Amino acid sequence: MKRISRYLEHWPSLGEGVYIAPGAQVIGRAEFGPNVSIWHNSVVRADVNFVKIGENTNVQDLCMLHVTELNSLTLGKNTSLGHSVVLHGCKIGDGCLIGMGAIILDGAEIGDNCLVAAGSLVSPGKKFPPGSMIKGRPAVVERPLTPEEIHKISNHYKAYLGYKDQYLRMEEEDGTDPQGSGKKS
Repeated sequence: MKRISRYLEHWPSLGEGVYIAPGAQVIGRAEFGPNVSIWHNSVVRADVNFVKIGENTNVQDLCMLHVTELNSLTLGKNTSLGHSVVLHGCKIGDGCLIGMGAIILDGAEIGDNCLVAAGSLVSPGKKFPPGSMIKGRPAVVERPLTPEEIHKISNHYKAYLGYKDQYLRMEEEDGTDPQGSGKKS
């Protein structure tokens, strides 16, 4: 199944070493830096605005990323989105960890090196400073993260770089296109 597709005249732009897992869909004005990974059954729908994902960032299984005409979506570098995260027209900084099932809505901004707890709901337009532990429904800053926590969170992405490389090697061995055209080499 084809993993990348255009919206009108816009095709995704994929950096070197990008992996798009089977079942994932990347549509339209999506721009991925090097080593981005989009995992099984995630959707990046950059139709009415753009989605930009920074280098080394991973979007784990079942995530939904979308935009509005007024709100693009930007994900910083070295960031991890846990399973089933929903991002809608928001900005996420560098080195963040967004917990499983979190929802971040239009115009919200998460600063660098933040942890958004699993299941949290970030209201539209809400802005959070760097280095924050963010949790709740609606989400609030629970406390600043310690330097040790920031170090751990901002390095979480590294495991997914290894997984991505393993999957890329397997697709190469199987003769399929790792960026998702579905073509055999």
